[in-house]
Amino acid sequence: MQTVAVGWQLYVLTGNALDLGLIGLVQFVPIIVLTPIVGGVADRYDRRLVVAVCHVAQAGATAALALGTLGGWLDRDGILAIVAVLGAARAFENPARAALVPRLVPIALIPRAIASVISAGQAARIVGPALGGVLYGLGPAAVYAIVGALSVVAAALVAIVRDAEPARPREEITTASLFSGVAFILRRRLLLGALSLDLFAVLLGGATALLPIFARDILGTGPWGLGLLRAAPAGGALAMSLMLARRPVERGAGRSSSAPS
Repeated sequence: MQTVAVGWQLYVLTGNALDLGLIGLVQFVPIIVLTPIVGGVADRYDRRLVVAVCHVAQAGATAALALGTLGGWLDRDGILAIVAVLGAARAFENPARAALVPRLVPIALIPRAIASVISAGQAARIVGPALGGVLYGLGPAAVYAIVGALSVVAAALVAIVRDAEPARPREEITTASLFSGVAFILRRRLLLGALSLDLFAVLLGGATALLPIFARDILGTGPWGLGLLRAAPAGGALAMSLMLARRPVERGAGRSSSAPS
C-alpha cells in the first residue's frame, strides 16, 4: 500500500522517471551499508524487541509522510529522505524476523512455518498494492495513516510473542565478527551463487519502479491501475508456485551429461 502511494505521489509531484528509480535506490543503499551490523544486532539482542522497534520506526516515518502531505511541506527530497529511513528500518527488521520464526515452533514444523510466512507475504504483495491503489482515492495521507496504524499493531503483536531467549555469552563486537557472515558466504560457492543471482535480480529488476508511468501516461488509469500493476507480478509468482507444487519439474532439470557439439 505504501509503495503504491509513494510512487504515485512522487510522480504526480515531479513527473520525473529518475525520481521513481531513486525510490528503490534510497531503500537499497541502507541495506548494503548496514549489512555488517544488522546480523550482529539480531544475534546479540532480543529479536522481538528489534522487530518491534523497527515497526515503530516505520510507523513514525509513515506518520511523517502523512503529516507532510496534509501540511503541504512534503517535497521530493523529503519523500526520498523518509523512504531512506524506511529502508534502514527494514534492514534491521528482516534478519531479526527471519531468525525469530524458527524459534517459535518445534523443529518438525519449521518447514511448514516458513512456508506459511512466505505465503502470507506473497498474499500481502497481491492484496496490499491493489488495496493501496483503491484507498489512494481518499488521498495519500489516508493510505499513510492506515499503514502507520498497521505498523503500530504489528509492533504490539510482535512484542507479546513468547520467545524464551537462550542464555548465550555476549561476544565482543570486532571487525572479524562483523564480516563473519560475508566470509562464510564467500567460502561456499553455492550460497555465493544463489545470493549473487538474487542481488542482480534486485538491482536489474527494478523496472517495476516505473509502473506509475505506465499506469498514468500509457494506460491512462489512476492509482488503482498502479495498484493492479504492482500486484500482478506477485499474482503471477503465486500462480506459478501453486502449479510447480502440483506438477514439479521432473524432466530436463539439473546438470546435462551430454557434451556440447
